[in-house]
Amino acid sequence: MPRRRDPVEERADDSTDLYDIATWERRGLLDTVSAGIYRGSVASARLFVVAIALLILVAIGGLSALTDPQIGVLTVLSAVPALALTVYVRQSDVTTNEPLPLLVATFLLGVLTANFAAVLNSYTRGLFAGLGFVGTVLFFFLVVGPVEETVKLLAVRLYAYGTDSFEAVVDGAVYGAVAGLGFATIENALYITQSVDAAPAAAGLGLIGAGGGITAIRALAGPGHVIYSAFAGYYLGLAKFNPRQRGPIVVKGLLIAALIHATYNATVGIGSGVVGFATGLPELPAFLLYVLIYDGVFGLILFGKIRRYNRTYRTVHEDEAAEESAFESDVAEFDP
Repeated sequence: MPRRRDPVEERADDSTDLYDIATWERRGLLDTVSAGIYRGSVASARLFVVAIALLILVAIGGLSALTDPQIGVLTVLSAVPALALTVYVRQSDVTTNEPLPLLVATFLLGVLTANFAAVLNSYTRGLFAGLGFVGTVLFFFLVVGPVEETVKLLAVRLYAYGTDSFEAVVDGAVYGAVAGLGFATIENALYITQSVDAAPAAAGLGLIGAGGGITAIRALAGPGHVIYSAFAGYYLGLAKFNPRQRGPIVVKGLLIAALIHATYNATVGIGSGVVGFATGLPELPAFLLYVLIYDGVFGLILFGKIRRYNRTYRTVHEDEAAEESAFESDVAEFDP
């Protein structure tokens, strides 16, 4: 979008100095100080958000994956499917590869911002407790889906979004997927820790054996987080390059991600039961099959959007290359 200009700037010629009249740039000491204060304020606000998230992480015991090696092993195992899907999303990006340090930073921010969702979910759950099944569904659609997708998008917005490496719409899907991986990893760690604490190691299996069941379940749930936030991230990328419609585009992405997320939460129990009844499968395999179907459908839609972007990217670049080649040929004809 072209920068809007004041009427004075529109009509003035290049020789007119419009500083502090209709334009602005850093010239004097006060300008430099003002710019420094602004940059410092923005950086401080980001650091404040990260610090609060870190304090919450410590308070709710989220560091167990680091302090307890066995919990850490289970957490890593539970994150493998989500990691594989994230790598696939990254590899599907037809533009330049995103730098690894920026991906790691986004992952860590996904881990940290997830704690805001943990607190909000915990404090609002009771508001829906007296409404039975309807209350649970409302909780998923009004709280869990919107809150969790918003904090994952916040992980992208805090850092990667403002860098030069975020240079294409499809980059948003990559960073969104990485933020989803971070969210899924810490969520898995918390579920595994709570499950192990609630059910001490049984029949001599040890902590690893006792946490195996919840690890398998969380491994199946993790890829969903990657898919949901990749949708939201894609639209964040679209918003970056369409600043006039930035707000509605971001909201659209969040609505899509939140609705897919909440629908999964609301249907996974019933859906698994239906699959088990129809196929005769035990509970865990039925759950696995339902998750594969659900995530598979929306994963295909997501990758369809990415493939559409990639095709268009290649087409416009091929057209540009053909035009340049034709121009060079025309110029060569007039060489003496």
